[in-house]
Amino acid sequence: MTSVSTEPRDTDGPSPATAPTGGSAAQRERRRRILDATITLAAEGGFDAVQMRAVAEKAEVALGTLYRYFPSKIHLLVSALAREFTKDVDRSAIRATPGDTAHERIMYVLNRRTRALQKQPKLTEALVRAFMFADQSVTGEIHEVGTSLTTVIARAMHGTPDHGEVTEEEAAIIRIISDVWLSALISWVTGRMDAEDVEKSIDVAVRLLLR
Repeated sequence: MTSVSTEPRDTDGPSPATAPTGGSAAQRERRRRILDATITLAAEGGFDAVQMRAVAEKAEVALGTLYRYFPSKIHLLVSALAREFTKDVDRSAIRATPGDTAHERIMYVLNRRTRALQKQPKLTEALVRAFMFADQSVTGEIHEVGTSLTTVIARAMHGTPDHGEVTEEEAAIIRIISDVWLSALISWVTGRMDAEDVEKSIDVAVRLLLR
């Protein structure tokens, strides 16, 4: 059953469909505070610590406003994950990825992101659980995560930020690498793999796919 807020509506708040991208400077700043609060709560207490009222209080926004930006904690956490991946896209746009081969470069970017996530296990658990639980209503946010990951891997594959269009075969390889990486990360979060196993499984997949 959907929860309905009885707080007054904030007319400055955009609808969920428009909140993630456009909007005024004030709306973008409000969204930044909301996602910062989400990250902080998740890092401190994991998935269960991210409650809508707690996020609203920490971000200093009305609960009704929060729901207008993000209809649920799943939307919040997947949007936070997308923002983390956007940092990798921005980084890959301004400097070439280290490595002499496509395999070395792809492993560099994936290992860097994996290790960053593993340093904050509670946050990663929250982000990964949200990604796993996401339904059709979170399609836009999921697509943003996938697009960012594809961009980073494509740039690493070609060794340049300006890689042009990827071929159909390259796109298929990137999709499989992304799936393997996400699967390994889920296995780490759920305790089925340790950090070394995660790196090995990704390395094997990348080597086989690039032969």
